[in-house]
Amino acid sequence: MKPKPLVIATGNPHKVEELRAIFGGAGIEVIGLGDLGGMFVEPAETGRTFAENAAIKALGYAAQTGRLCLADDSGLEVDALGGAPGVISSHYATDGVETGQSRAERDAANNARLMRELEGVPRERRTARFVCEMCIADGAGVVARARGTFEGRIGERGEVPRGGNGFGYDPLFVVEDGRTSAEMSPAEKNARSHRGSAAMRMAEALARIR
Repeated sequence: MKPKPLVIATGNPHKVEELRAIFGGAGIEVIGLGDLGGMFVEPAETGRTFAENAAIKALGYAAQTGRLCLADDSGLEVDALGGAPGVISSHYATDGVETGQSRAERDAANNARLMRELEGVPRERRTARFVCEMCIADGAGVVARARGTFEGRIGERGEVPRGGNGFGYDPLFVVEDGRTSAEMSPAEKNARSHRGSAAMRMAEALARIR
């Protein structure tokens, strides 16, 4: 019997599309929460780490849907800021508080705060990485975990933002060849990014357990 599609437990359509492309290459069918047609309560992300939040979401949505669910928690760690924004990356401008802004408004505010806080920090100290922790869970508990990172630096004012692909901090994040992650094609980003790395490891784990 063909396995049911893996549910990507997120309300972020960008993540669903990225993961659909990655898992599709491994022959794993995925769907988003919106494809299930129900109303789901988003679990409160009360964890202190990306791994804890990924597990909270995967377990919460698995309980609500009765399906195998994958959730991830990801964000940006900037060395000069002691690892911030970290787990509050998506709400950095409001210190982790949800204020009802649109995703575009939130991204703009987060990016503006990050650039302000790095004002005057020299290029060699602007090292940073995207981190992604993934968790798959079913009704019985956690089934698999995976972690991926994507190393780079935050560009200086006047150098960034650049690029029309990606979302969030992508237009500020400069990789080793001088491009931002928002200037990479979706296929290239999927192959190199923190989410792509974690997803490849998760696809391998899924192949063993399904």
